Amino acid sequence: MKKETILLGHGSGGKLTRELLEEVILRHMDSSAIDAYEDQARLNIKGIKIAFTTDSHVVNPVFFKGGNIGDLAINGTVNDLVVGGAIPLYLSCGFIIEEGFPIADFEKILTSIKMAALKANVKVVTGDTKVVEKGKADKIFINTSGIGVIPEGRDFGYHRIQSGDRIIISGTIAEHGTDVLLSRGDLPFYSDIRSDTNALNSLIEHMIASGLEIHAMRDPTRGGVATTLKEFANSIGKNILIEEKLIPIKKNVRSALEILGLDPLYVACEGRAVIFVKDTDAEELLKIIKEHPDGRDAAIIGSVLNQEGTELILRTEIGGHRLMDMLPGDQLPRIC
Repeated sequence: MKKETILLGHGSGGKLTRELLEEVILRHMDSSAIDAYEDQARLNIKGIKIAFTTDSHVVNPVFFKGGNIGDLAINGTVNDLVVGGAIPLYLSCGFIIEEGFPIADFEKILTSIKMAALKANVKVVTGDTKVVEKGKADKIFINTSGIGVIPEGRDFGYHRIQSGDRIIISGTIAEHGTDVLLSRGDLPFYSDIRSDTNALNSLIEHMIASGLEIHAMRDPTRGGVATTLKEFANSIGKNILIEEKLIPIKKNVRSALEILGLDPLYVACEGRAVIFVKDTDAEELLKIIKEHPDGRDAAIIGSVLNQEGTELILRTEIGGHRLMDMLPGDQLPRIC
């Protein structure tokens, strides 16, 4: 049901975001040119296949234990390209800065941008800077866009997912969102949890080089793993089953979220990939992922059922079953 005004939850990446996209935004766009449910547009320009993506970053606080808004912006944009099979090449970087923001902090962010781009082997080639009056923004916002080339034969869209496919998560979940929440400083306990923000291109190229049959990938950012998998279920028209006992999560992250009453399956990651792979290739691909330093904690967490529907089903640790929906509102605002 369409709301009268924009809510924080419209930026959560969950159910309200999808409603805003489908009921408002796409009505005013040439939707035939937009794949609303992928992280990038895949385009063909005179025979050259490219991926193009854009993202805006409004994380609060700007600095958190595992990084800051700068490396988060680079990593997030790189990851949106690589989960579509692209080799990222060039990025833009636009800043909206609130008057009074310390130049020393801005330089720290710029240094993080430079280092993250070097690590991901991409170049920031253009950008823009705007300054608004004090009180008209919250410190600094960053918009990034990215372009990459898609080598011939690569196709990792949801349309390739098949019944029986196994689902791999490339590492432990929920660290980014938990780090950002705790770094806000308004909770009565301390933790050493650090964001997982990281570029995925090295890991994904390592996976692709195996030649195994990977069908689709996505990075589970806003809305977490549950929202991402529910979106896949909606797109493919097949039910998906995941096993709670198989989902990797660090003890300190689980403990912190239990205290806060938050479900880790809805908490954002910023350096993880959800991977759909042919069932007979899953164990071998998992072994290969674990060989890479960015995939040591990877795990097979579920499968696509041979059953029409759009349900995401969680088999709990005690053997029960729970239906998971997309994040309904705004569990953790402004985490990316």
